[in-house]
Amino acid sequence: MFTGLVEEIGLVKGIRKQGEVMLISVAAKKVIDGIAVGDSIAVNGVCLTVTSFHVNDFTADVMPETYRKSSLSQLTNGRTVNLERAMIAGGRFGGHIVQGHVDGTGHIVTRFSDGNAVVFEIHVDTEEVLKYLIPKGSITIDGISLTIVSVVQNIVKVSVIPHTLAQTALQQRDVGDIVNLEGDIIGKYVEHLLRYQTKEIDKPKQSNLSNAFLTEHGFM
Repeated sequence: MFTGLVEEIGLVKGIRKQGEVMLISVAAKKVIDGIAVGDSIAVNGVCLTVTSFHVNDFTADVMPETYRKSSLSQLTNGRTVNLERAMIAGGRFGGHIVQGHVDGTGHIVTRFSDGNAVVFEIHVDTEEVLKYLIPKGSITIDGISLTIVSVVQNIVKVSVIPHTLAQTALQQRDVGDIVNLEGDIIGKYVEHLLRYQTKEIDKPKQSNLSNAFLTEHGFM
């Protein structure tokens, strides 16, 4: 689990592709501290497993499902990425619950200044994501926990403070760039439970009465 508070900007230093299978190598410093093979690191909001690491970089595999659902397939050498290690028990929880399981992608359609903030308007390319996005709710964009300003049709608007912009790769993103989107997990669970509750309500109730039961209890 992650919080959406980016720890470091990494730099893609190597990519090997074979169809929709990918091996990615990322130069980093802070997230290397204390990690081990098998640990999780969110790369642009995508939870990846560390397969090897050195003093200044780590490698991770990208499976076909992740390749198809995220923007990692668009990465090239020299591209900056947002990095966050998995949350440790007892740590500060300053963002929101982020799984690193990307729901889909969007692309930036507008970027403009608003006082000390920078506003991004993002077209949600994956329709399924829209139902989890509500004004003043949380969204993860390339691994960054942000508050939604508004949702109008397929456009979600977020406002980014100077500190967040300076500490993340979002500072280098512009109109046309593809970003990873993850909706709030709470909405997903509520939807899932309501769907099953509705199924239970609609299901005809079966009686426990039977001839054997009635005979056993002296009614027949």
